[in-house]
Amino acid sequence: MPALLPRSTPSAVGMSSRSIIALLDQLEAESVELHSLMVVRHGHVVAEGWWAPYSAERPHLLYSLTKSFTSIAVGLAIDDGVLSLDDRVVDVLPDHVPDDVSEQGRRITVHHLLSMTVGHAEDSLGPAWELEPDDLVKGFLRVPFAEPEGSRHIYDNATTFILARMVERVTGRGLPEFLDERLFRPMGIEHAEWDRVASGLAFGFHGLHLTTEAVAAFGELLLRGGRWGDRRLVPRDWVELATSRHIETLPVEDAWATADFLCGYGYQFWRSRHGYFGNGAFGQQCIVVPEHELVIAVTSALDERQPIPGIFWDCLLPGLDEATPEYDELLAARLRQLSIVPVSGAHGRSAMATIDASAEDSALPDGTAVVVEAVDGGWLLELGAWPAFEVGHGDWRESAPLGRPVVASGAWQDKTFVAKLYVIPTPHHVRLHLDAGTGTAVATWNGVPMTGPNLERLLRSPLMTRPDVS
Repeated sequence: MPALLPRSTPSAVGMSSRSIIALLDQLEAESVELHSLMVVRHGHVVAEGWWAPYSAERPHLLYSLTKSFTSIAVGLAIDDGVLSLDDRVVDVLPDHVPDDVSEQGRRITVHHLLSMTVGHAEDSLGPAWELEPDDLVKGFLRVPFAEPEGSRHIYDNATTFILARMVERVTGRGLPEFLDERLFRPMGIEHAEWDRVASGLAFGFHGLHLTTEAVAAFGELLLRGGRWGDRRLVPRDWVELATSRHIETLPVEDAWATADFLCGYGYQFWRSRHGYFGNGAFGQQCIVVPEHELVIAVTSALDERQPIPGIFWDCLLPGLDEATPEYDELLAARLRQLSIVPVSGAHGRSAMATIDASAEDSALPDGTAVVVEAVDGGWLLELGAWPAFEVGHGDWRESAPLGRPVVASGAWQDKTFVAKLYVIPTPHHVRLHLDAGTGTAVATWNGVPMTGPNLERLLRSPLMTRPDVS
């Protein structure tokens, strides 16, 4: 896989390797589960690492970081002259307008969608799909408006879905195909993957899978004002407009709404105490700090009590413009050894059990048969009628019984078989505990996927994580 960005060392660009080591120490001390980290300074990758079994070549689900890419697609359509900030949803998508659309619904524009200032009281995604499972645009316009448009920012996933549909309508291209042609292929990104709804449409607000380097390259493109090499891919004016503050962001109850989420919202970008960033659930981030010519790309499985990017300000900013070449090799060695620790315990023994789904958000239905068969170096794990998963002992083994890859590790801990099954293109893993004494097992998520607790939905390929809505 050809590199998208040149490599260097921290000391060569005036950055402290010691500060990056301190960051890794802090992440470990706070039990923050990162899957990858890439730091770019002055256009060069100066630190990169993947926590095995995650790896450089594998795309990772970005969740709502996808929104920032949709924003760029909107900017390209506007630059082409086929869309404008003042265009109304009802005019661009007239076949999706309900008969009883309100006057405020008629006034919603591209600007309101981009800035998430349409006037809904809360995220309209769930209510809109409940009202119209076959037409989210129509459902969005049917959800009651609580405040005047343009007056307040409320994080609203449905706005980005509608933007994607508007871009597709005015360009005549699917969102993935449009971004492939105008952004990804010119940048050398050949592995963009998309989750889709039942109709085959890309979500727009979520569902893009990219490698960590592709995310970092996107941040570098923004830092360069939309230029990639000798080509202008995105208008500078749009990069500046999209990443500028358009509306105040207000404190909410969610734990993730820390200081860096309270600096204002742009056009599908968050402003920050230092620069701006695109953000996805469970800590998928592309952070751009123009003042320091710094880009940070992260994939992770964050607990909501472990906010980023704040940890980067504490550890990395003090080390800017302070070269420590004596630490460069120590950092490089540390980055090569990153790993999520496999499950510890004994090998051997086979067992059978059934799932007890009384645990909240169980990944498997109640009564699912679980069979653990000991094999050389690990186990074969059968869940119901699915083909077997491979589970490593003391390491990670990969299999794809339903299409999407799963990497698993397990061990016996006294009379309990414990396994972790990472759905490796995503931030998520399932923890399986099988009690040989009672013949019962539980399967719980580290964090329930945004598409629901059903494990099968996340394992099926092609990537259609919401087959129940269009």
